[in-house]
Amino acid sequence: MQRIALPAAALALAFAATTASAEGVRTEKNISLELATQIAAQTVATCAANGYAVTATVVDRAGTVRAVQRADNAGPHTLEASRLKAYTSASAKNTTLAIMEGSQKNPAAANLGQIPGYLLLGGGVPVKVGNEVIGAVGVGGAPGGHLDEQCAVAGIAKVQDLLK
Repeated sequence: MQRIALPAAALALAFAATTASAEGVRTEKNISLELATQIAAQTVATCAANGYAVTATVVDRAGTVRAVQRADNAGPHTLEASRLKAYTSASAKNTTLAIMEGSQKNPAAANLGQIPGYLLLGGGVPVKVGNEVIGAVGVGGAPGGHLDEQCAVAGIAKVQDLLK
């Protein structure tokens, strides 16, 4: 009986060790510099075509800046606003417009704007491969967050074929 128990116990320990090591390392998708630069450029170009001088900042999945494009005549405040919107969107895995509206309607979420680094204004949009957020783009400078968001969505749409 003990001979059977020892191999079974050894097998259980080996399985537990294999399971533990498999959980220790993750493989995640992330945004490349090239893709981030393309999204930023396409976003700024879209806004410029509509007459808006904006800054577009693209961050990776962890909220770290990967690319920034600032249009001629974009206000100096647009640099930080676009970065904060991108960070907020990547962190919450949602658009900043949706987060802002949710915080206004839900008393339990009213203090989201107090999280350091969060900016609850429209213009931050997650960049996804399938359902996985690999980064986000934030836009600042159009006359309204909803217009910033439209430019971000259009910028992402122009590189959609690369998001696979």
